[in-house]
Amino acid sequence: MLPNAPGGTVPVDELMRRARWPVLRRLGFHPGGDEQSRFRGVGIEYSDVREYQAGDDPRSIEWNITARSDRPYVRESLPDRGLDAWMLIDVTRSLDWGTARCLKRQLGLEFAAAVGQLLIARGNRVGALLFDERVRAIVPPLSGRTALLRLIARVEREAQDPASSTNLGRALTEAGRLIRKPSLVIVITDFMTADGWQRPLSSLAMRHEVIAAWVTDPRERDIPDVGVVTFEDPESGQQILVDTGDARLRLRFESAADTQREAIRTDLQRARAAIAELSTVADLVPQLVRFIKQREAQRGRPPARVTA
Repeated sequence: MLPNAPGGTVPVDELMRRARWPVLRRLGFHPGGDEQSRFRGVGIEYSDVREYQAGDDPRSIEWNITARSDRPYVRESLPDRGLDAWMLIDVTRSLDWGTARCLKRQLGLEFAAAVGQLLIARGNRVGALLFDERVRAIVPPLSGRTALLRLIARVEREAQDPASSTNLGRALTEAGRLIRKPSLVIVITDFMTADGWQRPLSSLAMRHEVIAAWVTDPRERDIPDVGVVTFEDPESGQQILVDTGDARLRLRFESAADTQREAIRTDLQRARAAIAELSTVADLVPQLVRFIKQREAQRGRPPARVTA
């Protein structure tokens, strides 16, 4: 559970120490963590009862049911386990943009570091797939703060020489082949990419719990009136002169941006991926806390299905 204050009255370090990343599915499988597991064994979460078998621990006998039957029964539990979390991190040039507090790349890196910290604090393992037009680097899931620091350092190194294009669909398809065990998968990107990622994301969400960390900037929705300026596509390098003093142009841009955003949101919901929308206009922690609280409120409820 989270503390009540979203960051104003509670120091950030204390907030991050007390917070817990909510996992809605039972994904735990390796010893050492405290997440929900689908395996049955010795634990504190009640699962079911079965008949006593030779070798069972007598302390697990369910006496209330045994007393009403002619044979002994034992209580089965779901033991706590650790899960694997995979971060699919976009390292292309489209994230080298930001007109508010920071670049989108910095916000995505802050998010990866904060979520990684929350996960490893509970005995989970964190790994990453760094992608551009393909999966560029694979960091296997490991536990511990040192492993997380190495992961973040690897992301920073890869981002220093970003590729010119994004192929999210290919990266998601490769992730589906590489990630074998049911895991927590967090996709960190701005979704500024061609279509073709929707079906691979939906397939990934059928097996794993998928979070779409959607990194945005306010100027992707509206253009201020600053006269004639040069816009450049960060991936292709193509440039165009734009007269931002044209009110009709600004209105068309805003309408097109809203249409694009709504299409992305609908596709993510249809794929049954949880959306963590992050904006460069605000600090990370309040946005992170807001998303975690939303996920906690959904615990025990299946995600809504969106139809065409």
